[in-house]
Amino acid sequence: MPRLLIATNNPGKVRELRRLLDGCGFELVTPNEAGLALDVEETGMTYEENAVLKARAFANASGILALADDSGIEVDALDGAPGLFSARFGGPGLDDEARTALLLERLSGVPAPRRTARYRAVVALVAPGSSAASPAAPAAAPQLFEGVQEGSIADAPRGTGGFGYDPVFLVDGDRTQAELGAAEKDAISHRGKAVRAARSYLESLGA
Repeated sequence: MPRLLIATNNPGKVRELRRLLDGCGFELVTPNEAGLALDVEETGMTYEENAVLKARAFANASGILALADDSGIEVDALDGAPGLFSARFGGPGLDDEARTALLLERLSGVPAPRRTARYRAVVALVAPGSSAASPAAPAAAPQLFEGVQEGSIADAPRGTGGFGYDPVFLVDGDRTQAELGAAEKDAISHRGKAVRAARSYLESLGA
């Protein structure tokens, strides 16, 4: 069975990607299982660029086809912020809980109708040997898949599931993403949509 490297060091993403890719025809490998200790600087100006940067670095370091994602939460009342910088919102010293608290602070006083937001994810598949400096052959060019999930921001965190901004991301006006079960979240989430598209492509490789 061919191998696919899950190119992330985020435990929450690893769990989700394992669920979403289970049975896709590839043996799923994590960086830890591949003996990789790699931290890729996200210097891209778009989700697509960051996803490709990470996938390419992990693929070339491991010699394995790699799948990486870049994602963020875009809040309309904040002109789309934190967006591309969601994982770095407020600086490097903050964890998920602190970043979520900062987001709520920035939205203090903003009424519910204006708290609309969306999660956006881009998944990249990159084969080893590709380089940004030299054009890749068509078969080796990065494959990109996008998923978007509309919602809004709650007044306070609720729920214990998921990760990131899930405790304040309202998916149906009542429940937050962190209040959903794993299967329910996977069915509607931004990452779920993007990874299912990537999975269809991976399955076509073995057709």
